[in-house]
Amino acid sequence: MAGVLEQLIRSQNRVAYRDLKAMELEAAKEILAEVFRIRLSEVDEMIRCRFEVGVSVKENGLWPQEFRL
Repeated sequence: MAGVLEQLIRSQNRVAYRDLKAMELEAAKEILAEVFRIRLSEVDEMIRCRFEVGVSVKENGLWPQEFRL
């Protein structure tokens, strides 16, 4: 019984984590749209293009795909 409860709790935590990350992504996209004065669809296109490029910062001077503070 304890094992089942632990699995349920872990499952709920994963869902909550994904929901939180989705909310953070939406907020970041809204901030980008406001800063650059563009539509959300254009932000999505910017992000998609950036991930397709897949080159390093040193090669072309673009922002990295990921960074941490």
